[in-house]
Amino acid sequence: MSVTAASGFVAAGIAAGIKASGRPDLALVATADGRPVPSAGVFTRNRMTAAPVITTRAHLEATAGHSTAVVLNSGNANAATGEQGVADAEAMCAAVATALGTTAESVLVCSTGLIGIPMPIDVITAGIPALVAARSADGGAAAATAIMTTDTHPKEVVVTGDGFVVGGMAKGAAMLSPNMATMLAVLTTDARATPEQLKAALVAGVADSFNVLDVDGCTSTNDTVLLFASGAAGPVDQSALDSAVAAACRDLAEQMCGDAEGATKVVRFSVTGATDDAQALTGARYVSRSNLVKCSWYGCDPYWGRIASDLGSCGIDFDPARLSVSYGGVVVCRGALDAEHDDAAVAAHMAGRHLEIVADLGLGSGTATILTNDLSHAYIDENMGTS
Repeated sequence: MSVTAASGFVAAGIAAGIKASGRPDLALVATADGRPVPSAGVFTRNRMTAAPVITTRAHLEATAGHSTAVVLNSGNANAATGEQGVADAEAMCAAVATALGTTAESVLVCSTGLIGIPMPIDVITAGIPALVAARSADGGAAAATAIMTTDTHPKEVVVTGDGFVVGGMAKGAAMLSPNMATMLAVLTTDARATPEQLKAALVAGVADSFNVLDVDGCTSTNDTVLLFASGAAGPVDQSALDSAVAAACRDLAEQMCGDAEGATKVVRFSVTGATDDAQALTGARYVSRSNLVKCSWYGCDPYWGRIASDLGSCGIDFDPARLSVSYGGVVVCRGALDAEHDDAAVAAHMAGRHLEIVADLGLGSGTATILTNDLSHAYIDENMGTS
């Protein structure tokens, strides 16, 4: 169990026929009793906003943050589809509402897949009765599988708090860049909380997880993270809820980073010693999006010169004489000069799956970390076309 680990939730995932491959492509997460519960969401900042995002925002506003279910499809993003796209998103919600015996506004909707292609809405609505009928407390894994696109495996998480649980699922393998990193995530908890408390926990949790995930610098039209609370476990301390939600978000973000298209390395790249945190973040994002740097990581090459060059050109305060760079805790550059170091230790670190790289600017107390990965041939192979 993952998204259904928290008491009071059911889920399902089926193959409705959206994907030509016949793989699962339609998912549902709902309250077990069919009643709306407090809920909240955070969404893409891309102004090319997909119809499901528009619809879900409107439904959360109309219900003051109370939802019964979310229906999710993969294989079609329902983005750049105009007024028909919004009508299709509403139709998905209405079909689920009818099957569950609730209102359409209490149903949220998410879509992921190719942009600019009309939704096969008749196929989707025809599959919704079977989807709703399949819901169960053991349906989390099926739901997590049904939202996959180029993901190689489902992404699930369970975090146990003090007397309560946060469970979740996510998808995402490319177009991963703030804010947020193409991704969908659904979290549930049995803690009792208001929509305002859930929104606060979600905003804080996303800030240090999905919003610091930067794989390819591309921000999706559909990014959505939702959080539902059944209240079955009773009230909990807000800080405990915040911590559990943040832990779930971090875990899912790391899973997405590790499964990014073609990735062979999961990289935590940090800038420390910047003039302030904002400059540190600018530098960390700039380096993490550098194809030259990412290729060196793929080649297991601790080529710190590329990092130094990017930090010196990204517009932040920079003094080469103060720069140091370390790989796996081993300093390889000091004062923008090659530093004597243990080559074998660095090589062993670079050969691993997880890399920890720190560039210290030596100018102040500003720090930032970006979760990213390497760039391999497989990323190009995956993204050469739409089919």
